[in-house]
Amino acid sequence: MNYVRTVSDSKRAFYTHHTRPINSVYRRVVEELMVEMHLLSVNVDFIYEPIYALGVVTTFDRFMQGYEPEEDKTSIFNALCKAIESDAQKYRQDVEHLQNSVSNLSIEDIKNSLQGLDQPSAEGLKKEFQAIASNPNFKYSRLFAIGLYSLVEGIDAELVKEKEALETFLKQTCEALNLSPDKLQKDLELYLSNLDKMTQAQAVMKDILEAERKKREQRAQDKEAAENNDSDSAPQDSPPASENDASNDEASS
Repeated sequence: MNYVRTVSDSKRAFYTHHTRPINSVYRRVVEELMVEMHLLSVNVDFIYEPIYALGVVTTFDRFMQGYEPEEDKTSIFNALCKAIESDAQKYRQDVEHLQNSVSNLSIEDIKNSLQGLDQPSAEGLKKEFQAIASNPNFKYSRLFAIGLYSLVEGIDAELVKEKEALETFLKQTCEALNLSPDKLQKDLELYLSNLDKMTQAQAVMKDILEAERKKREQRAQDKEAAENNDSDSAPQDSPPASENDASNDEASS
């Protein structure tokens, strides 16, 4: 019987690879993403594919915006992938390849790619769609939904701003891929809501950090001013007696 890794195993692996503390505002984001990736990785029906990878990368990059120190973000993402026995470089490369492959496409091109998925010899994005549609055990996930949304956003940023048009497109996409449009819509609404909350939290944190920085600078200035005042008010040593004063003292004696 094969041992199935637990969430605790993945968490231990993560903190082995990334040993620096994580800012409290972002720790929950990292751990929730880790748990989600772990549960999918141990599911027998789960198959890694580029749209899912785009969902992972998009989620991480957007929710980790503003993280300090900036250089720790790479270490955290690498640790996330290593924790589920995967490779961060593969995620990044597959996402870059997917984005490049659709960079010159329109939404109409995507709609055309969703047609005739039962036909063989598909290529490019249509091949990815075909693999999903033809798999009755395809493991849908929230991260896949985010990846699909991000894909659409990259092709037509205006479409994602038009609620009804976006819902219609996503419904057509789900029907072609044999997915639940209601489930996908709910997952995207939750994602966008949480992203908005995180953006607000990041803005508040930025204001707090800026206020603390100004306080530190003011304290430093006040300390320097106080030290200068103490130096100016300190009693001066009496000057040495002149030679004439010394002669007068001798004569009077």
